[in-house]
Amino acid sequence: MLRQYHEIKRQYPGTLLFFRLGDFYELFFDDAIIGSREMEITLTARQKESGNPVPMCGVPFHAAPGYVTKLVRKGFRVAICEQTEDPNSATKLVKREVVRVVTPGTALENQLLEAKENSYLAAVGGNGAGMGLALVDLSTGEFMATAADGEEAWSRIREQLEIFAPREIVYPGALAAIWQGGEGHPGETGRDAAPAGAALTRLDDWIFGPDHADSLLRSHFGVQSLDGYGLSGHPQAIAAAGAALHYINETQRSQALHLREISYFEPANHLLLDAATVINLELVNASGGGTRHSLFGVLDETTTGMGARLLRQWMLRPEVERAVIEGRLAAVAEFRSSAILRDRLRQGLAKMGDLERLSGRVTMGRATARDLLALGQSVRQVPGLRQTLAGVNAETIRRLVDDLDELADLRELIEAAIADDPPTASAEPGMIRDGYHPELDELRSLARSGKSYIAAIEARERGRTGIGSLKVRFNNVFGYFIEISNTHRERVPADYERKQTLVSAERYTTAELKEYERKVLGAEERILTLEVELFGQVRQAIAREIGRLQQVARAIARLDALATLAEVAARRNYVCPTLHDGDEIEIRDGRHPVIETLGERFVPNDLAINNTTDRLLIITGPNMGGKSVFLKQSALIVIMAQMGSFVPAAAARIAIVDRIFTRVGASDNLAQGRSTFMVEMTETANILN
Repeated sequence: MLRQYHEIKRQYPGTLLFFRLGDFYELFFDDAIIGSREMEITLTARQKESGNPVPMCGVPFHAAPGYVTKLVRKGFRVAICEQTEDPNSATKLVKREVVRVVTPGTALENQLLEAKENSYLAAVGGNGAGMGLALVDLSTGEFMATAADGEEAWSRIREQLEIFAPREIVYPGALAAIWQGGEGHPGETGRDAAPAGAALTRLDDWIFGPDHADSLLRSHFGVQSLDGYGLSGHPQAIAAAGAALHYINETQRSQALHLREISYFEPANHLLLDAATVINLELVNASGGGTRHSLFGVLDETTTGMGARLLRQWMLRPEVERAVIEGRLAAVAEFRSSAILRDRLRQGLAKMGDLERLSGRVTMGRATARDLLALGQSVRQVPGLRQTLAGVNAETIRRLVDDLDELADLRELIEAAIADDPPTASAEPGMIRDGYHPELDELRSLARSGKSYIAAIEARERGRTGIGSLKVRFNNVFGYFIEISNTHRERVPADYERKQTLVSAERYTTAELKEYERKVLGAEERILTLEVELFGQVRQAIAREIGRLQQVARAIARLDALATLAEVAARRNYVCPTLHDGDEIEIRDGRHPVIETLGERFVPNDLAINNTTDRLLIITGPNMGGKSVFLKQSALIVIMAQMGSFVPAAAARIAIVDRIFTRVGASDNLAQGRSTFMVEMTETANILN
């Protein structure tokens, strides 16, 4: 067994191997030492008396998800090794193999995902000619890539890493110097390279080879060329995207078929916000911690996880294309103008599950019967949503309504096949509804008739033998048997076959009991086998229609985000900004969107700035006089306008902005030997450059 363990461990270096032994996952040697410390469980050993004991620790298989979650959150990669052969039929050592590797960037478990945040895996590759970056959210199917050339290539790629904040970054050995010694171990990430909390995983250089990547991507998407995805002329982006897909296939041990397309993006196509700006403006996290008093905390009234993630993306990557912004504003205006329409829509959306992540779980073979039930209940809301939005005028909303496929075939399949209250696991009986499959119904009838059949045998045998205390019983060791106390031993019929002797009784079997036991136990085993088979067929049928599901999910996310912005605008008395192609920003009676929610009276103020006569404003005043508030408020109103939101003001004319920098508030980084003054000068140099 240990030889088998070592062979599998060699195939998955850099992981903690959860090795299945019966009802436990065991860890051995160094994995056991690390695992016992990080999971806070007892470290023991095999062959303790020998001179070379084997360290080990283990967790029950049913409790493993919690322990895996704990390890992955700390940045570890966990390889799940299962018994892939029935122990009852194995003649020698049971066959085992790794069925998936759980990593920070490829996790699909709900415990490892934040409902309102994307969970990105990033792949970074490159050489002297440039660098490429690919980003994948395996849980939702989002897949994108970009590239940068020249001396500033790395700083531009790092900027995107800060914006997207991936959970894990994979990179080739050729770029190891960038990460300053990081090798994927928690706490050893590069000081200046990786975003906080990102795990680092080093891959072989050949995985980032352009030819390998191009071939892998074309095969995955089923196309002759990647030009249709905008990747033409971007070999570094292709290399990074191919490496990301290779890593996903290797860790998941299956193809991620819900990754149906990839998009190439230019960072300049959105308003650029670097990490310092996101932090200083408190866009997603307040300075005191948490999201409640951040801009996202104020704007997020979404009813679905899909909508919340999209709203967050809009805020961190605001638009610079005026037509797109005005399309969103028109939709928000229509929703705001009708409280009845908005309320009905939001009530319907509140009944939707997370279709994006449910779709991902379906295609990766991770969806349980309860997941499919949630998917069916979500799809059931679509006709009502279409009816609610039947009379809308905004073009953006009408296009989204067109994308709301009612998916009647999938809804009917789920309603016909999946039981109303299925088990939580996907390999337990009770998943399939009665009436869906004739053979399954027949087997269940046989299994359910056991009590009445056994009662009939017991009554008949009592009458035949005259032994009133005769009992027909069952246990997992001896199966079905007839138990007769020793006081009635002389009255036992000749056709009874002795099975077990107890202190005060004897246990017997008969030809009839043997035959019944064979049928019933065979039926229960066949029920489980058949249910797993039928459930797999249903899941595969849904997976074949995943493109339609993803289209509906995207439409639902956008409707939720737009309705949310309308809801906040109505509650907070926001106005629709006017976007223009000039160079003036004029805000009348502007307010700070977060501070005005804290309960104290906020005094509105004006801003007038342009790129010709009033290009630079010098703001003076005493400490706590509101200088920083005015600076941040101006930036937040621009960001809100360009993400398609109404703004906290009496009126606002906003010129399209392509970049926002901030240097607000004193800070230091003593751990890196940088004083407050040094931080200020470094950030100012970055802005000027």
